[in-house]
Amino acid sequence: MSETTATIRAATPADAGAIFALMYELAEFEKLTHLFVATEDGLKDALFGARPSIEALVAEDNTRVVGYALFFHNYSSFLGKRGLYLEDVYVQPGQRGGGLGRALLRHLAALAVERQCGRFEWTVLDWNQPAIDFYEKLGATVLPDWRVVRLTGPALEELAAGVQTAVGR
Repeated sequence: MSETTATIRAATPADAGAIFALMYELAEFEKLTHLFVATEDGLKDALFGARPSIEALVAEDNTRVVGYALFFHNYSSFLGKRGLYLEDVYVQPGQRGGGLGRALLRHLAALAVERQCGRFEWTVLDWNQPAIDFYEKLGATVLPDWRVVRLTGPALEELAAGVQTAVGR
């Protein structure tokens, strides 16, 4: 595929349906649809509700959204700065090879620099060698010594049991 003429822009509420559909495509690609319980309304609230928790960029070819990146801020206590964390980056298979993935990551890197972030990071599945190669070609380092730690469902609820939390924090 030749270099793309797609536009990278901040997502708007009108993009929620397209982003949601691409999120499901990503779950299919990763063979994780059995874990996909997100809803379009939940996504729209997370992006544009009263307390947004994520932001998104979309890659638009003509008037069709063909890729997206979901991201949010985290914080590095060692650097003393916030960071930019990429939750998802996805470009439809028929649109790959034209620079959209690179353009999405370039826009996010520029945003991280503009917001004075100490780092820009994300995870990649260990079997996704094409993505690993792509990220390393961009100058990213895949950290071999770090593992993702996650609590969900009953394990999360069990750990949280009995703790009173303040609402609205």
